[in-house]
Amino acid sequence: MAERLFIFKRFERFWHWSQAVLIVVMMLTGFEVHGFYTLFGFGDAAVYHTTAAWSLLTIWAFAVVWQFTTGEWRQYIPSLRNVDVMFFYYLFGIFTGASSPFHKSATQKHNPLQRLAYLAFLSFMSPIVWISGLLYLFYPQWPAWGVDNLLALEWIALFHTFGAFLVLWFFIVHVYLALSGPVAHLKAMITGWEDVE
Repeated sequence: MAERLFIFKRFERFWHWSQAVLIVVMMLTGFEVHGFYTLFGFGDAAVYHTTAAWSLLTIWAFAVVWQFTTGEWRQYIPSLRNVDVMFFYYLFGIFTGASSPFHKSATQKHNPLQRLAYLAFLSFMSPIVWISGLLYLFYPQWPAWGVDNLLALEWIALFHTFGAFLVLWFFIVHVYLALSGPVAHLKAMITGWEDVE
């Protein structure tokens, strides 16, 4: 029997969707700035990319404060317990109609594999993108910081692009898994409510 639970609060849903939109904008404009295609034009793409980046950093600052003041940061504590079960569910179970081995609750919104994926995103992918992006953005200040002889701008751009491809991979897998499971999971990120067995 399914129970209707309020899983995702309003700020979580706002944070999730605004972050998704801004990441898509940054991917579109960033790959254009890097020369993969022309969509907005180099100058506009660079402005849009920078504006989206500052907007995302602002939202993340609010999200960090919100996570720690509400205790929601506990949702992201990783655990290796049942990671293998979730891995095999995603690898085979979703294609055979198996029921998910993880059941959401207001206190456990993310399965063990999601928690590890978010840990990788927050501790590895994001720092590569943000540190290289900020160094790239503040390139004219490098001499004042004393790093102009230590770093080549080309390497910073390469690291930033590498990080962008990692985020693109994370985004594609995230969307794929969201769309391959029950539509209710996606609906819950819109309404906040989910029917949980």
